[in-house]
Amino acid sequence: MNFLGSDPFWRSPLYLDEDIQIKKLLLTHDPDGRCLDSELFLRAIQYIILYSEVPLTPLVSDLQFDAMAISDESNIEATSSQEPLGHVIYKISLQMRCKWPGEDDLHMRTMFLFDLLGKYKWDAKMVIVLAAFATNYGEFWLLRELCPHNPLAVSVAMLKQLPNDLSTLKPRFKALNFLVKNMVDVTKYIIKFEGLPLSHVELDKEVDVTKSYIYASAYWVTRSALACSSLITDLIAMKPEQVHVLSDSTIIATWELLSLVCRSSSIWSHLRQQVDLCHEQIERKLCQKLLELFKESPTINNQEVLHMLFASKDALPLKDCSSQAKLGVSELENKVVVLLISKPELLPIEELLFLVQQTYDHPLNKNYKGNYEIVWFPISYSDTWTDDEVRCFNFFSNYLPWCSIRQPWLHSSAVVNSMKQAWNYKGEPLMVVLDSRGMVTNSNAIDMVISWGAWAYPFSASREEQLWEEQNWTMQLLIDNIDPLLASWVEEDRDLCIYGSENQKWIQEFISKMKEIKSTGVQLEMVYVGNRNRPDDHVRNIVASIAEEKLTGSLSFTTTQFFWLRLESMRRSKLRLRKTADNDHILDEVSALLDFSDSGWAVIGKGSSSTDIVQLQGKELMQRLNLFSQWGNNVAKLGFSGAIRSALEPPSLPGPCSHSTVIPYAEGLIEGTVICEKCKRPMKKFFVYE
Repeated sequence: MNFLGSDPFWRSPLYLDEDIQIKKLLLTHDPDGRCLDSELFLRAIQYIILYSEVPLTPLVSDLQFDAMAISDESNIEATSSQEPLGHVIYKISLQMRCKWPGEDDLHMRTMFLFDLLGKYKWDAKMVIVLAAFATNYGEFWLLRELCPHNPLAVSVAMLKQLPNDLSTLKPRFKALNFLVKNMVDVTKYIIKFEGLPLSHVELDKEVDVTKSYIYASAYWVTRSALACSSLITDLIAMKPEQVHVLSDSTIIATWELLSLVCRSSSIWSHLRQQVDLCHEQIERKLCQKLLELFKESPTINNQEVLHMLFASKDALPLKDCSSQAKLGVSELENKVVVLLISKPELLPIEELLFLVQQTYDHPLNKNYKGNYEIVWFPISYSDTWTDDEVRCFNFFSNYLPWCSIRQPWLHSSAVVNSMKQAWNYKGEPLMVVLDSRGMVTNSNAIDMVISWGAWAYPFSASREEQLWEEQNWTMQLLIDNIDPLLASWVEEDRDLCIYGSENQKWIQEFISKMKEIKSTGVQLEMVYVGNRNRPDDHVRNIVASIAEEKLTGSLSFTTTQFFWLRLESMRRSKLRLRKTADNDHILDEVSALLDFSDSGWAVIGKGSSSTDIVQLQGKELMQRLNLFSQWGNNVAKLGFSGAIRSALEPPSLPGPCSHSTVIPYAEGLIEGTVICEKCKRPMKKFFVYE
């Protein structure tokens, strides 16, 4: 197989056997585990090249903003290497500037660079070579652009004896730009191949064939980089008459670059086909293997599944977002793993804050710390991560209290596609739960987590059903722990009124009437919770006004958003369990609350165990409050909510009611009041022991 082409150099008697040259190249290759984020590093190199092709006069441009995204990763280093990456690039750039005497000068210099880079993988070799060229190339054009305006640049250019007019060399620089573009394209496919999870699937002979193209491509990219660097170096040695006249040497140099362009284009075409073929096979086999793994019987632990999910050439694919420490998959062994799959911008800020409150900040979280980990797995909108997506990821992954994929742009598209297929991911956030053995126990627990917080551990679908089976429609369920003061009122068994509206006139009228009722001695706590349909500055101003004038209690604007987010999650959780408002009382009440109009409403109840909760809105609510003189005497006996209910729904049976219900034991139940669903009167308590 002809890997190195039909170049006259390879046809010379000394180098007739092309396989020997490949073997000599491989003798220099002795990787020792040094890793480099080649893709991100290549992007930084591309920006240098792009800058060199455009004027630098605009102070602000899209190109500059894109480069800022790369500057956030200015600490790119080669892991497992004792030598700083900057020093390696400097050494290579010096070698590129050297001129060696001899007929086979370019080949000898190419092989010498491979000797220097022997400890690196093929993708790292290429980006280091391109980085070394880009520093020389970028420095040259930086001087050229600054010379007319910067005295320092003028002085440096004069000392380097750089020519002022390069117009006759435009064909040569045009050929150079074509060659550099091809070098970058070839390097991208070398990076793509090195990033394939080859260790997780078995391929046929395609891998060996592709590797042969990788070796040849690496040689010609390096040789081309040396040729391009020589063009810059030769400018210093040119005499003025050589620069200003289109000489034979310029024409020859241009044709030499164009011949390299043709060669690199041919290599890139073959390499692209082979890498794409390997990628397609791996994607198909890895996706199928993952899907089968999700359905198989439980394994001893979760390591096999997690190694497949986090398939990466990086030995430490995870990071602890709070400490930025790099983590291996072994850190998750025997733990419940919750995969938070989302877009790079994660969630709207209020939803993200609430998710953090319900997990990391939840009172029960300390009881389960070390038993489970949340791992953020961001997925790009497309196959290639944009700078905006990288910026979003870097921002959130520096502040979240969970773990995260460390370099999601390096992740296998096969894994991403299998996730989309297995868990029906379409852009909306998912929380997929894997138990300690790697089995999927919940394909989307996000509403469960938002509704119950750490109490939902181990976050399985069966646990979600169990939680709902244990619940009744109480103020405890409605309030949960979103606000400490509200939670304490519920625990103290106080009568509580939660109300909302965006109509300030109605709010003032409602508060005035409630104050009148409370003046009769009724003990009732009131809290404003905003409005679901309009969480904007209007509601923010109402919250501020109520708090400032101390009209009633109120949640902060952020907590009002938490309140509605949790109710929405509760409804989605119920619907996911195939419940309907017709056959599920809690879903019916939650849906009614979420569907209340903006004209004003109130929910009135008592304590953590009482199921007697009244929901009223608008005119009906105000009409009942205006009739307080008719039903107010029942407050002491039935409680405020029971008294209102008795006025709304008088007993339908003249005599005793035989209806009974069984309520699971809960703390505080002995003192609580339960209202009969049939006759709307307080029920007598009996205790059953099992």
